Formats: sequence, C-alpha cells, structure tokens
Amino acid sequence: MVRTQISLEEDEMETAQVTAKAYGISVAEMMRRALRKEFTPDKSKPWMKFCGSIESGSATSSQDIDELVYARKD
Repeated sequence: MVRTQISLEEDEMETAQVTAKAYGISVAEMMRRALRKEFTPDKSKPWMKFCGSIESGSATSSQDIDELVYARKD
C-alpha cells in the first residue's frame, strides 16, 4: 500500500468523516472504496473508461452524434 496525502476543503473533510463513521470505517478506507467505485472501469466494456471524459462543447451534441462521430449527417 502507498501512503499519500490529499487536501480537502473543511466541508469535504466533514462529509468524509461523517460518512466513514456511518459505515464504521476509517476515512482512508472510505476514500479507497469511493475511488474503486467511481473510477474502476467495467472490464467487459473497455470503451466505458472514456464515457463522460470528452466534451464536444456543443449543447446539441446528442442530436448531432452521427456528425460528431462519423463526420456525416444522417
């Protein structure tokens, strides 16, 4: 295990402490669980690691998906 240090806002630390206490675990364990849950991609769908990581800047990108992905309008 690697030891690290992070900086949190006071309200973030309070939330972390309250949450950890509610689960009966340390703040460190709560952070590890949160990281595993939030950032571990589904191995059966390797493309999922990119979901939400790319922004087109277009408010209508969901309607223009063919043009964005395939460079064509259908």
